[in-house]
Amino acid sequence: MRTCRRPRAWAAATAFAACVAAPSALAHPLPPAERSIPPTFGWEFTPWVTTLLAVSLAAYWIGYARLRSRGNAGRAKRDARLIAFAAGWLVLAAALVSPLDSLSEALFSAHMVQHESMMIVAAPLLVAGRPLGIWVWALPRRARSGVGRVFQSRPWRAFWRWIVSPVPAWILHATALWVWHAPALFEAALANPLIHTLQHASFLITALLFWWSIVGDGATRRRSGHAMLSLFTTMAHTGALGALITLAPGLWYPSYIEPASALGFDPLHDQQLGGLIMWVPAALAYLLAALGVAGRWLTRGRALSATPRPIAVTESRSSGSGAPSVPDASP
Repeated sequence: MRTCRRPRAWAAATAFAACVAAPSALAHPLPPAERSIPPTFGWEFTPWVTTLLAVSLAAYWIGYARLRSRGNAGRAKRDARLIAFAAGWLVLAAALVSPLDSLSEALFSAHMVQHESMMIVAAPLLVAGRPLGIWVWALPRRARSGVGRVFQSRPWRAFWRWIVSPVPAWILHATALWVWHAPALFEAALANPLIHTLQHASFLITALLFWWSIVGDGATRRRSGHAMLSLFTTMAHTGALGALITLAPGLWYPSYIEPASALGFDPLHDQQLGGLIMWVPAALAYLLAALGVAGRWLTRGRALSATPRPIAVTESRSSGSGAPSVPDASP
């Protein structure tokens, strides 16, 4: 864009790339007939989104009920996971079908609230609910056995071990964040519902993989150092992206000019607020998560030092990959 200038020396390369990628030609102003219509914001029950949300919740409840009927062993852990999944599901549903979804089409700051809700609130809660194994138990017996064999197969376990390891999960999530916030792609997502769906799906999926590497089944004490490094570096690069958006002297996303103005908001101030949401509250969430991982590390370290184990047992129980499987969800 013409108004994009070098925000700061430490981010010159990134700012230059963003400026080059910001074509104002992708702006799609409202037709004259629609400019006088006051914007309305209501619940958006997109059929396929509502269906996926309903199926995921119903499958989790069925799987949970079947596991609960098998006995009380591990019941407290299953109940805690149910609460976590339900909380994450509610946050995700609010982000996708509540008036926030409609408002995000008019205000960039609301769009950032929607994205951050999915990535740093809903995603870790859903991962904490361990839904993959629970969903498998919702299937009929024959299908459950088939899916279980796939999950236990070497190719799947190798793939899962790789994709939820700290480095690939971090790279995928960081790439999704930076690529989709380039003005050209962000504007394209605003103009095309299919691209917008792809944007949201990539944000959510990569966030789930990222948080699985932090709090998933494979997040042992041995990986806590990697988890803290992933959280701190994610806090740094998302904060840098938020700072670039906040401190930009001009608009990155011109599609918000008319709808924001119609609501009485200055478009540049709206962009700055959206950048601040990514910069400060999101950074605080990553910091709190890193402190939680540090606490887990220290707690497990004290427990291991206080409880000696026989060498034979230690050698026979090698660290698992954290791949989702039917046994992981069993009582």
